[in-house]
Amino acid sequence: MTTSASAATLPAPVGRRLPGDLAIWFFILAELLAFGVFFLAYAFTRANHVELFNAEQLTLDRTSGAINTVLLLTSSFLVVRAVQIAESGRSRAAAPWLAGAFACGAGFVVVKVFEYSAKLGAGITLSSSTFYMFYLSLTFFHFMHVILGMVIIAAMWNGARAGRYGPDNMNGIETGAAYWHMVDLVWLILFPLIYVMR
Repeated sequence: MTTSASAATLPAPVGRRLPGDLAIWFFILAELLAFGVFFLAYAFTRANHVELFNAEQLTLDRTSGAINTVLLLTSSFLVVRAVQIAESGRSRAAAPWLAGAFACGAGFVVVKVFEYSAKLGAGITLSSSTFYMFYLSLTFFHFMHVILGMVIIAAMWNGARAGRYGPDNMNGIETGAAYWHMVDLVWLILFPLIYVMR
């Protein structure tokens, strides 16, 4: 009797919790599936046109791609810090970190716009070649995800400034962080695949 009473007073074991809203994880999986199909199609087509892809890949600006990789990795770090700070009960202190993540996202957009401008100025379009069709389609699809991610980060920043997040209310900031990390992960695959691998 005593044993069962003692067992009843023990705290329930804490299981691992999926951060953020469950719906965002279904959305992330769907987006990763879409990108995965794109990547497989690229790899299959490249295998049949190696010389063309290698030649036209050299026309891409790897420096811009590398800068954008650093910007997205930095932004993900800043988002992680914002989540940690909010979880410690200092929601407003998380806002500057989110502002930094937004600025990195904006930097990515600016670099990419310059890159697209150079290609369009050179007369390169979706119909220029199979390689450029993949390059423009994949990077622009990702570009639009970055734009959406920046909107989400702005909402997270607004919530942090309002003191909305804390140990008992992390759903909003964790959901946004999960989406932003997905955007970062896709770029970490896209950049070497399109710009570097030969």
